[in-house]
Amino acid sequence: MTIRTSMNTKELITEAVSLPVEERALVVDSLLRSLNPPESEIDKQWIVVARKRLAEMRSGSVKAVSGDAVFKKVWERFNK
Repeated sequence: MTIRTSMNTKELITEAVSLPVEERALVVDSLLRSLNPPESEIDKQWIVVARKRLAEMRSGSVKAVSGDAVFKKVWERFNK
């Protein structure tokens, strides 16, 4: 993708949307990181939590819950 310095926002979006999905994901990730830069200490803590949860899933000590079940439970709580 070649970006001219005179490209307006609409042209930029049109160009970005035409990219393959992997490149669009990279663009989105880069833009989001520019708005909310990662905090390395927090990221490190989340990695520890994620690895622990993955190990629990693999060992069978916890059971996965489908997204549909989670949202059903949430909606039930809000509709009371």
